[in-house]
Amino acid sequence: MAKYTGPSCRLCRREMMKLFLKGPRCHTEKCGVARRAFPPGQHGQTRGAKLSNYGIQLREKQKVKRIYGVMERQFRRYFQIASKSKGVTGKVLLQELEKRLDNVLFRLMFATSHVQARQIVGHGSIYVNNKRVNIPSFSVKKGDEIEVKGKEGVKKAVRANINLSKDRGVASWLEADLANLKARVLRLPDREDIQMPIQEQLIVELYSK
Repeated sequence: MAKYTGPSCRLCRREMMKLFLKGPRCHTEKCGVARRAFPPGQHGQTRGAKLSNYGIQLREKQKVKRIYGVMERQFRRYFQIASKSKGVTGKVLLQELEKRLDNVLFRLMFATSHVQARQIVGHGSIYVNNKRVNIPSFSVKKGDEIEVKGKEGVKKAVRANINLSKDRGVASWLEADLANLKARVLRLPDREDIQMPIQEQLIVELYSK
């Protein structure tokens, strides 16, 4: 599967906001947005053209893709699922993204970033309902039980991540037993559970053209 392998800070600078793609580093003076508060590229400091409606919609879509770490083809598939559902398309789209297993690990503080969460899942250290799952895009359901198993080194790393992420806290739609590295999905995420500044209606307008 395709994935972005370039510099993470460049993505944050392009969106002109912190997307927290590097975990704790984003809270320090080393943050790319804090050091260079202008878009990347040789014309980043001089480019001042006003965005069209299409440009605004495109930037919103790119921002959400980068927050959750998904590529265009996968993101479009999530939109198709959302558009065919009975609920509000934008809300369902964000709900589908939130239910990804890698995002759930991030919300549980088991990982400091989505990239790190995907790595933990890919290494086969995560069990859902006592079955090993190594697919980051696996979608959790209400009542699912999640547990970190495997080598002690992995558990030690996850506990270190919890320590680093204490200020963030666990999402309200999840219940975590941090001491035993276990968790349960209490309910499906609501729109209010997503704290990032996202205007999902712009994405719906973009794909509806």
